[in-house]
Amino acid sequence: MPSSILGKKLGMTQIFEEGGRVTPVTVIAAGPCIVVQLKTIAKDGYSAMQIGFEDVKEHRLTMPIKGHFAAHEVKPKRTLREIPIEPGETLAEGHEFSADIFAEGEKVAVTGISKGKGFAGVMKRYGWRGNKATHGASTSHRKPASGGGTDAARTFKGSGKPGHMGDAQITQQGLRIVRIDTEKNLLLVKGAVPGANGGLVMIKKFKR
Repeated sequence: MPSSILGKKLGMTQIFEEGGRVTPVTVIAAGPCIVVQLKTIAKDGYSAMQIGFEDVKEHRLTMPIKGHFAAHEVKPKRTLREIPIEPGETLAEGHEFSADIFAEGEKVAVTGISKGKGFAGVMKRYGWRGNKATHGASTSHRKPASGGGTDAARTFKGSGKPGHMGDAQITQQGLRIVRIDTEKNLLLVKGAVPGANGGLVMIKKFKR
């Protein structure tokens, strides 16, 4: 079975585990996904499988993408991603898989795009405390200090500056699967995962 699957973040809630312990969980609609294309070393120079997620109407696709699905005799999908083929995997094009590739208690890594927060200053972006706010002590309360100097005549690499915050790919590792609903293809993962509700996420088996 594949070690990764595409899904959609639905939101957060909480459940009661054994002993009455309240556990915060993120609900993810994991799959179903389908193997659209197999990449081989002989033909493509590397081994991977291209998987598709979520049905989409054909008129929303470009002609080349329509032809790609038609060539592999697969129903059109909204999202395509490549995942590596694990040793011993012998899947065929058209094979469909869903949340049942995981087990309760298993740990996974979830990759998503974090929420974009636009242009932000250093206090919001990095959590800096700012300058003194007492009367007359300073006229600069939220601005960063000088990033370079006459000696260096340049800005040092890694120095914090205002800029675009969020909207970046983030992977949260070692999240435990608390429950699996195989009928609805839902994964309940302990804790928070990157991205907004409705965002695309990649869930893969966690390996140290």
